[in-house]
Amino acid sequence: MRVLLVEDNALLAQGVYLSLTKLGMQVDHLSSYQQALNALDYEDFSAIILDLGLPDGNGADLLKQWRKKGISVPTIVLTANTDFDTRLACLDMGADDYLSKPFDVRELAARLRAIVRRQYGLDHNQFSYGALNIDFSKCEVLFRGELVQLSRREYQLLLEFAQSAGRVLTRSQLEQLTYGWDEVGSNSIEVHIHHLRKKMANELIKTVRGIGYTLVEVV
Repeated sequence: MRVLLVEDNALLAQGVYLSLTKLGMQVDHLSSYQQALNALDYEDFSAIILDLGLPDGNGADLLKQWRKKGISVPTIVLTANTDFDTRLACLDMGADDYLSKPFDVRELAARLRAIVRRQYGLDHNQFSYGALNIDFSKCEVLFRGELVQLSRREYQLLLEFAQSAGRVLTRSQLEQLTYGWDEVGSNSIEVHIHHLRKKMANELIKTVRGIGYTLVEVV
């Protein structure tokens, strides 16, 4: 899961970044309205965490601009205002959820998982696809009943396949969703796919020649 964090408070942003990264998420951070305005035009994200109080603009206006562009990435709004009208306005402007400051990062992570599950039509924290089972809340992977130990990048990559089961993902999409703006090696995706196949089953991830890769239901 690749998350865009738009937050100008450096200390808060660092805490969110570290906590979500430990849970297997790829987090990219921006601190201003102008930085974030066009960030989604050519980049893929699974979810957005958006602070309303940015130094050079209003997060509410930013969200409205994204929605006008047809950008429907699930978004959680962070607000220091807890009154009912503000919470209602957050939802009306196109937010999928909101969280009042201060907050527990564990709740933020749970809400992120929930809005992304809804986006992909998943209704709970468990994903089952043939012999593959993933517990999103625990970041645990079982294959044929056995616990599989994955690196953070391998887990991120498998999560993208699971959320897009039945669809083909291009190499470019997988690089964006797994690495974000971090530096990526020329064959990193292929190496991670090789490791996933080796740890579970070679036929689990199918290469669609000239297009990309897709998750296959294996028994």
